Amino acid sequence: MRPRTTNLGILAHVDAGKTSLTERLLLHAGVIAELGSVDAGSTRTDTLALERARGITIKAAVVSFELPDPLTPAQPLTVNLVDTPGHSDFIAEVERSLAVLDGAVLVVSAVEGVQAQTRVLWRALRRLRIPTVLFVNKLDRAGACTDTVLRQVRDRLGLTPVLLSRPVDEGARAASVVPDGLAALGLARSDDARSDDRRVTERLVEALSDVDEDPDDLVADWLDRPDTVDAARLRAALGARTATGRACPVLVGSAITGAGVADLAAALPRLLPAGTPDADAPLAGTVFAVQRGPAGEKVALVDVTSGSLAVRDRVLVHDGRAVESGHDHEPWEERVTGLDVHALGGVRRTGRVSAGHIARVVGLERARIGDLVGDARVARPLVHEFSPPTLETVVEPVDPDARSALHTALTRLAEQDPLIDLRHDELRGETHVSLYGEVQKEVIGATLEAEHGVAATFSTTSVICRERVVGSGAAHELIGVAPNPFLATVGLRVDAAPAGTGVRFALEVELGSMPPAFFTAVEETVHATLGQGLHGWAVTDCVVTMTHSGYYPRQSHMHQKFDKSMSSTAGDFRGLTPLVLMEALRLAGTTVEEPFHRFDLEVPSDVLGATLTMLAHVRATPDGTTVLGDVTRLRGEVPAERLHELQQRVPGLTSGLGDLATGFDGYRPVAGAPPSRPRTDHDPLHRREYLLRVAGKL
Repeated sequence: MRPRTTNLGILAHVDAGKTSLTERLLLHAGVIAELGSVDAGSTRTDTLALERARGITIKAAVVSFELPDPLTPAQPLTVNLVDTPGHSDFIAEVERSLAVLDGAVLVVSAVEGVQAQTRVLWRALRRLRIPTVLFVNKLDRAGACTDTVLRQVRDRLGLTPVLLSRPVDEGARAASVVPDGLAALGLARSDDARSDDRRVTERLVEALSDVDEDPDDLVADWLDRPDTVDAARLRAALGARTATGRACPVLVGSAITGAGVADLAAALPRLLPAGTPDADAPLAGTVFAVQRGPAGEKVALVDVTSGSLAVRDRVLVHDGRAVESGHDHEPWEERVTGLDVHALGGVRRTGRVSAGHIARVVGLERARIGDLVGDARVARPLVHEFSPPTLETVVEPVDPDARSALHTALTRLAEQDPLIDLRHDELRGETHVSLYGEVQKEVIGATLEAEHGVAATFSTTSVICRERVVGSGAAHELIGVAPNPFLATVGLRVDAAPAGTGVRFALEVELGSMPPAFFTAVEETVHATLGQGLHGWAVTDCVVTMTHSGYYPRQSHMHQKFDKSMSSTAGDFRGLTPLVLMEALRLAGTTVEEPFHRFDLEVPSDVLGATLTMLAHVRATPDGTTVLGDVTRLRGEVPAERLHELQQRVPGLTSGLGDLATGFDGYRPVAGAPPSRPRTDHDPLHRREYLLRVAGKL
């Protein structure tokens, strides 16, 4: 009998008790002897010194343990638990982790209720169709109110909660839990509430039938043939609705006191999906994180979904983005030189990792987050729907002599988080880093100093715009014809493409008209050059077509070696392409667009007028208003440039009662004069200076 395994995520708004719940589950599973404390910095999953110091989760962490299945005690469920960040600045880290999950527990505080980041996380879970259980935490805190939370779940998250346990004496330190709903499902422990309570079963039937048009006739059968609505049928109905996101099982408790945590542990093996991976099948795995080991070695976290991985194995690695987009790609071979496995609450060295486990692999030197290992047809690809960072800052070392060390450290950070997107300005000696928010900037600075010994300063955060092609333009330069100084002929046409299609390279010349290396040089240079358009921003949504090509074959003087002054090289094509491309782009024209975020803001109705004035001040545009009693809900969009100001103003304006959720929503054309960004390349828009820099004379 193959073991059952599941990848489980625990997600929550900051301070809802996510890491504390993780600790309590580990204690319940027997993999730790005592609870760690977020305040004391002793939790199992917050391993970074910075995480322990700040009391927040920054990097996703993995811990594995077993949970007994109440229906099949002889076959426990192996849980690979992924503890994810709760702060909105680390949403990319969250989404990378979500992509490998089978199910999730969304933690909500019984005191604070559904908060801004709760809504952001729920939208991400729904988009990826991850079955989710809701855990209402902090039942022992003064002000806890489960009924209020359930109303917010309906109103703010738009889903039907199915309550499987109920609180007793909530708001008191001695608060307890009665798992009557679990008992009706046949999932409660033997000493818990009775499973034959007709009122509980009726409540579950009503909740499940509220979700849709009752396709399984639960209500009719409950009224006419109640004996047919047993625990197995209720589990099947709840499981089907949970899998599609139409309903959400809800359990209550307290991670601090432990109330209700055993009920959650008993429910997870049956309420969320689990698989029986085949260790004898072909190898398939997904790289979902990249870290550095104690000796600086690169460590790839691989979710092994099929087959097995062993030390000294030579494995094929596929470019995950190419596989996802359907583009042709050439996989490469890497050799596994070291293996650790997450098991029974810890990490241990091993010679082989089988399917259903998460491996820490040394030796995949070229692998990036999202790449697939082994059989790409079987591996689970990451879904690249991450919101792009919309802010950037310039990082400078405090000590000018530490520039090299700073660049090395930032390169390693970008390896672990590709969306940091380093841009190095050789001319000004500046390094630009992309960001999601101010907290992330603070964390990067602290990480540079704590882990790499480099103290750094940051410039004022600025917004990242982009350029879109609006027309069509073509240019070419011929080999041997002035003013072309390169031994190459390149002609390019730039055409606007539909939104969201990115940059595509195409050919109108014969593929055999030049050596393949020259075509590769042109294509790679096109993509690199479009990182900075007419105004210095990255160019997107266009097709670049090569219309002219030509070269001089390898030549030499009699009885002498190859003479590059008489023969074309890839360097000639790399040098000429930016000049031709930027001229074609100038003729096609671009428009600069700035990033916008959607906002969902709930404020006390008595400050609505002041709120509208504040929104106008930050250039936010409401497009929907809903009155919910003494609370008014406003929806709309705000430019990313003013988002931080909006986030800062809401608490003071609403006396801390406002609830703001935001999410990236796309780009809009800039009104007025388009902003520009200094270029970091040789600047092909200025031909003379460009040629001097390429020749190394400037």
